Amino acid sequence: MAGRIRESDIALVRERSQIDEVVGDQVSLKRAGGGALKGLCPFHDEKTPSFNVRPSHGTFHCFGCGEGGDVIAFVMKVEHLSFVEAVERLADRAGIQLTYEGGGVTIQRDRGTRSRLIEAHKAAAEYYAEQLATPEAQAAREFLAERGFDEAAARQFGCGFAPGGWDKLTKHLLGRGFELTELIKSQLTKEGRQGPIDRFHRRLLWPIKDIGGEVVGFGARRIFDDDPIQAKYLNTSESMIYKKSQVLFGLDQAKREIAKRKQAVIVEGYTDVMAMHLAGVPTAVASCGTAFGTDHMNVLRRLLIDDDVNGEVIFTFDGDEAGQKAALKAFDGEQHFSAQTYIAVAPDGMDPCELRQAKGDVAVRDLVARRTPLIEFAIKAQLRAYDLDSVDGRVEALKKMVPFVAQIKDRAKRDGYATRLAWWVGWDDEAMVVRRVRQVSGGKTPAAAPQRVDPNQMALGVEVDGPARPNPRDPRLVHQREVLKVALRLPEYAGPLYDSLPDEAFTEPAYVALHQAIRQAGGASSGLAGTAYLDAISQACSHASVRSVLTELAVEPLTVKQNDEFRYVSMVIARLQEVQVGKQVEDVKSRLRRLSPIKDADEYRSLWGDLVALEEYRKALLQQSAGVL
Repeated sequence: MAGRIRESDIALVRERSQIDEVVGDQVSLKRAGGGALKGLCPFHDEKTPSFNVRPSHGTFHCFGCGEGGDVIAFVMKVEHLSFVEAVERLADRAGIQLTYEGGGVTIQRDRGTRSRLIEAHKAAAEYYAEQLATPEAQAAREFLAERGFDEAAARQFGCGFAPGGWDKLTKHLLGRGFELTELIKSQLTKEGRQGPIDRFHRRLLWPIKDIGGEVVGFGARRIFDDDPIQAKYLNTSESMIYKKSQVLFGLDQAKREIAKRKQAVIVEGYTDVMAMHLAGVPTAVASCGTAFGTDHMNVLRRLLIDDDVNGEVIFTFDGDEAGQKAALKAFDGEQHFSAQTYIAVAPDGMDPCELRQAKGDVAVRDLVARRTPLIEFAIKAQLRAYDLDSVDGRVEALKKMVPFVAQIKDRAKRDGYATRLAWWVGWDDEAMVVRRVRQVSGGKTPAAAPQRVDPNQMALGVEVDGPARPNPRDPRLVHQREVLKVALRLPEYAGPLYDSLPDEAFTEPAYVALHQAIRQAGGASSGLAGTAYLDAISQACSHASVRSVLTELAVEPLTVKQNDEFRYVSMVIARLQEVQVGKQVEDVKSRLRRLSPIKDADEYRSLWGDLVALEEYRKALLQQSAGVL
């Protein structure tokens, strides 16, 4: 058995292991002044960097959790290694051959330790890569070629092949000096009915590496129809070195670009990572045999330095229903990031690998470039279940989506999306939606004005179940009020133009009811005038409160000049029509926001034509009503 590592070798390892480079493999560092570097601590969760590295001293210290030490201590803590293992890992990295006192010159490791399991996986990856060139692996090579991956791509990502037979890898590694207990601990071998057997057989393999580039596991893809195991993918089981919730396929190649570009692209499969990298998106990674979770996020946060608001985390999901469910599930997790979080969905439900095959590298890069904020995608995905062209549909959509938006933890972002929710649904009162979201989230909202009973209604004995009397000084209602006044006072000028107004032109229930009563009495073009006209309208009023509004408007003075009645009536009705057309414009814009100009090209062009026509009509009405009120 080897003795202790020689002290001079330990000193040499410290000297040749630049702490900023070693730490930089795990944490993205920025200059902090005074010769120090700063980043997010890998030992505890934090949003503001408090982890400091001093290259000139060869030390690190976190002012948040108190962890500190030299480069060996860092590797011990971050990789969960013993002192000997950490020195050995750094010696391998620096190309230093260690001498053990009492054992001569050697690089032998202690049996069964983490380093031995890493070595076993490295040897297994080399063996599998060699097997990919054998005749037995023809189907595996064809699988890669059909997806656009040549021999160079296979080498770049370490692709390999697990041969048939029960124990070929096991015998190979035993011949390399590994012990059976080590192979079983590493999950490369398992106990069979008649002895130890390989874990993988007749499958295409990808080596899964930790952030430091060490092979810690494998992902295996089914390629033969007669494979007795039906699962499309098999992954290494949990072991001393493989924790599926903490590893990301491709991270060893992507980590520097992630830190440099402040961008991480999350895809769903090994071939998707390959396609992304080869297409020019070198920041792509994928979870291995499990959903993307909090531990994965923490790994990326340290690379992104998550306090940088320019950082981006982009999820890619299939466009099918399962992919949309994955996006909604990711909504909860994305809030662990301060970085901007997006989703990119390829057309026709293709994944990035299929997109690259069908449309080339540029299409893959465009997929990332055309990303959508994840929260926006999640909201719009759920809004598709509602008929937003109807009032009932919009109300139901808001009932569903207000609590959803209220889950957003960032207050400014929550208010912003509450406003956008109103736009997407087509709800005019944006302030009401924001107010409701704040209430559901538990946030503070401005105190509502106290409701009071109108003294005029009390004096007139108005029924309490009738429409309330609108405030005559409400600036939002001035145009509606003036139109009703000209209909009552100048019906000979208002005529068919007034009668063509829909109920939706009026927003107050009392004004709507009065407009309906005028229409029931024959309308402004009925030919009636004076007292007979007002009596007919009064009899058609459904509530005393509406009759009260009628008598009020019938005596309220008009602002029209004498001998200018026809022009004035045309102007005030045009102004009310312009408001109605403005609502239609916003409705069309809302529908356009819910469409993709690429996926829904025909409907999008048709609506765009409607929008142009409505805008022209609105402009004409504004010119006609210029100068009124």
